[in-house]
Amino acid sequence: MSDVEERIDDLKQSIQEFVRNVGIEFNKVYNSQLQVHNSQLRTEAEMREFKTEMREFKDEMREFKDEMREFKDEMREFKDEMREFKDEMGEFKDATHQANRDMNRRWGELANKMGTLVEDLVAPSLGRIVKDLTGQDVVDLSVRRKRQHNGQSQEFDAIAITADRQIGLNSTKSSLRSADIDHFIDQELPAFRRFFPEYADYPIVGILASLAVEDSVLNYAERRGLVVLGVGDALMEIKNHSGFIPKYWV
Repeated sequence: MSDVEERIDDLKQSIQEFVRNVGIEFNKVYNSQLQVHNSQLRTEAEMREFKTEMREFKDEMREFKDEMREFKDEMREFKDEMREFKDEMGEFKDATHQANRDMNRRWGELANKMGTLVEDLVAPSLGRIVKDLTGQDVVDLSVRRKRQHNGQSQEFDAIAITADRQIGLNSTKSSLRSADIDHFIDQELPAFRRFFPEYADYPIVGILASLAVEDSVLNYAERRGLVVLGVGDALMEIKNHSGFIPKYWV
């Protein structure tokens, strides 16, 4: 083979090697670009999917806010209805209390005319009231109790004796006056001790009952330590002011 032929062969080999290397590099660049392109496509698809999900989420949140707004409106309407119901119940209770008081007052007026005020209003309430005052059940309740002593006779409107040896002594008047308070303390309490010596060591709480009690008379009775009853929702109820502590005579 001549030198020219050898050079031609070498040149062919060099060209072939060059072409091969160029092809390899081209493939590398092409594959790299293809990967970048595919990655971009995936990213764009993911972004589109993400935007779609965000749009759906916003729609769901909008629906949720609408539902919450409707729920709040319903709760507001429910509260308004409950407020109206409470107002109506309050008015009903007030009307019922007033009706009870009016009925008890008319009953008291009738009982007063018939002379049965103690029996009809005071006696049915005295056990409950004495228990509220002393914390003890009444084990002995007598009405229009008469007793003779040393040739004398005395009647007491109502006497309530508790399980722990306390006494609620009642005097009932159709209309209570200051003079009735003085008479109860100065006359009736000492008389009870004389006519019932078996109760000499029992502490006594004085209980005055009446259909009508003026504020000035009520205040005077409280200063003297007496419990005052008047017509209320449950026949007779305590009319003394809050915080009043009755006096016990021993």
